[in-house]
Amino acid sequence: MTDDGLFVGAVWCSGPWLAVVFDGTTFDHAAVFDGIGDVWVRYEERVTRVLVDVPVGLVERGDERRQCDALARDVLGPRREAVFDPPAREATRKRRFPAASRTHERKTGRELSRRAFEASAAIAAVDELLQELPEARDVVGEAHPEVCFRAIAGRPLDYPRDVAAGYAERLRTLAEYDPDGPVTVQNVAESTAGAAVAVPDVLDAVVLAYTARPGPGTLRSLPREPPRDATGLPMCLWYRAETPLSDS
Repeated sequence: MTDDGLFVGAVWCSGPWLAVVFDGTTFDHAAVFDGIGDVWVRYEERVTRVLVDVPVGLVERGDERRQCDALARDVLGPRREAVFDPPAREATRKRRFPAASRTHERKTGRELSRRAFEASAAIAAVDELLQELPEARDVVGEAHPEVCFRAIAGRPLDYPRDVAAGYAERLRTLAEYDPDGPVTVQNVAESTAGAAVAVPDVLDAVVLAYTARPGPGTLRSLPREPPRDATGLPMCLWYRAETPLSDS
């Protein structure tokens, strides 16, 4: 994978998707889309890497959880509750919680959290994109914003994303990583005026885009050698850091 082209951080905003785009190492623009498929259509001709904030690589059955989620909780410390176990693949296709919960429990033997269910439509949309378009598999990967912030900060963050102190902490972290970080956040926020995009979503999309683009540190995966799901998709979280967050 080269350092040329477009590098995109795309987050699901409980409805629309927000994409933050770098052309090489330079911030280019941000845009709001109805779905992840629209993001792909817009950028597929030039994109080098897209990092999304929903699970890629899903459990089909069995009681084993994804290793990447367990490792993420370990490295996040006080922010560990930001990570949830995704639904089993079949459960992501259910549109009502009781049906999804029954399917997930039948497949895995575990209860399905309401939070995981609320993200299931976005998870299914990304999964369907990757199942239908093999060329997208080499481009689209999963990243958790809290893990990305943890990686570039060099330590777990103290505050959650949706409080004022958490906003200030994340903005400061971006500024320390790149002096243009706060300006990028402002530009993205202005680009989303009038859209159903919250301030924490802006910060999440920006940190995913910084992780995707070439820059300080090395792009690494958690775990280092990702297992693959039944369809061949890697189950890992991407982050950028000088040294690995975990030995696993």
